[in-house]
Amino acid sequence: MNYLVTGGSGFIGSHLVEHLLKNGHSVINIDNYDDFYDYKIKIKNTLESVGANTAFPFQDKETDIQKVTKDTKTENYTLYYQDIRDKDGLTEIFKNHKIDLIIHLAALAGVRPSIERPLEYEAVNIRGTMNLWELCKEFGIKKFVCASSSSVYGNNEKIPFSETDNVDRPISPYAATKKSGEILGHVYHHLYDIDMIQLRFFTVYGPRQRPDLAIHKFTKLISENQEIPFYGDGSTARDYTYIDDIIDGVVKSIKYLENHGKTYEIVNLGESEVVTLNEMVSTIENTLGQKALKKNLPMQPGDVLKTNADIQKAPSLLGYDPTTNFQNGIKKFVEWFLGNRD
Repeated sequence: MNYLVTGGSGFIGSHLVEHLLKNGHSVINIDNYDDFYDYKIKIKNTLESVGANTAFPFQDKETDIQKVTKDTKTENYTLYYQDIRDKDGLTEIFKNHKIDLIIHLAALAGVRPSIERPLEYEAVNIRGTMNLWELCKEFGIKKFVCASSSSVYGNNEKIPFSETDNVDRPISPYAATKKSGEILGHVYHHLYDIDMIQLRFFTVYGPRQRPDLAIHKFTKLISENQEIPFYGDGSTARDYTYIDDIIDGVVKSIKYLENHGKTYEIVNLGESEVVTLNEMVSTIENTLGQKALKKNLPMQPGDVLKTNADIQKAPSLLGYDPTTNFQNGIKKFVEWFLGNRD
């Protein structure tokens, strides 16, 4: 099969690309190497995902991206340095490839930054996604897996969060863009028969996790005996989902769409295990064998108090089966982190 993966050089995307290639598929990766974090991390992700040498001689961003784009091109893998806001650029890619299914992971991420840059988030997460659907319409592509987010639930008072819950009250622009993507996705499914699964990811972590996310950031700061930013009283809680379980859910969503028509589904992908901020920090401390230095700070605008996935639908519909508990997941992450420090 020929898959197009947007954001295929990011955290989740690079793991998905690696899985698809190892299973004999062809992958077109579209990534714009956004400055949200160091492009060198994405280049390393890219090289690891295709099994290339990661001892890369970095020079400058444009030169490096051009080189890795050229050097990783194989019969089964093509990387495009491309922004999804640029429909003309996307059109040329669609002209050059027969695409069986799209897995759309690219987005401007982060709740707090979206409050500072809401219009940019709208342009990427809504308009960019619509560009892809417009091209699906034009080129007759009928299968689409889309990354949504648990943030759409806002401060939902009903626990655990179910796909049937009302999500009309997001509390950040990022969450609002993801909710918009779900609604607009249904429009394209209804009008143009694009079979679609929208996956609400719940706080994904593991090797290659973005450096701005709490588990990665805290692990780095604790290991360096630096203060960690500790928001609130430690009672906020997340349903942390290990990367291998997320990839299992994405791959099973792909297979479901390949075997079913007339499909539009919204599905939670979580671990269904709630971990408080206090518990998260203590687990990292115990795994590293170091105590955290906490800088106590007030709760931040846009942060939700708790996430907890009701995952009854994912196993029944897809056969999703998360197997990594938080303690084992943190152990695997810390082992990766310690082995990849500069």
